[in-house]
Formats: sequence, C-alpha cells, structure tokens
Amino acid sequence: MLIGELSRHTGVSTRLLRYYEAQGVLQAHRGTNGYRFYDDDAVVTVRQVRALLKAGLSTEVIRVVLPCVRGERPDFEWCAELWDILNGELEAMNEHIGDLQRRRDVLAGFVRNR
Repeated sequence: MLIGELSRHTGVSTRLLRYYEAQGVLQAHRGTNGYRFYDDDAVVTVRQVRALLKAGLSTEVIRVVLPCVRGERPDFEWCAELWDILNGELEAMNEHIGDLQRRRDVLAGFVRNR
C-alpha cells in the first residue's frame, strides 16, 4: 500500500509515517517510481509504535523492542533483553516522577509562603 493508504488505515499523518521510517521503526520499499510502498503488516506495526510511544518509550527504545512485540495491543514475546529494557525504562520514569514531585513541592512551598 502507498503512504496515503497507510495514513488512512492508521489515522497517522504521512509526515509522521516518514518520521517513523527515518527512525527505523517502520520499513518501506521503494517502487521504480520512487514511491514508498508498505506491506499489509505495516498497519499493525504503526499501531504497535503508537501504543509504545503512548507508554512513554522513545523511538530508539521502540526500534530495539519492536521485534518482540506481537499484535496491536501490544503483547510481548519476552525476548532475552526485553524485560531489562522495559524495566530500565520504568525505573527511569519513576525517577523522573520523583524529581517532578520534589520540584512541585518546592514550587508549592513558594506559592504557600506568598
């Protein structure tokens, strides 16, 4: 299917689909006319990428874990390093949340002491 068709099937803009391709999370073939051509499974791949982005993963991490993802939900086939990668991402998020909470508490203190 062409990029416009993939965009219509997934609700993702063509610009974003080209970005996914540049980031290595979506594969396109080129026709003799230079147009991008996607396999039918690209619809599922785009939905997987969107779900993983929604979980807060970067395209760099998604590129690594995508081979272990199955289905649109997505479900995971627990490949060798997948648990370590996802657990590391979760720990980093928890640290970030803790930092934000501390900053919020300081700012709230400023506001209360006005």
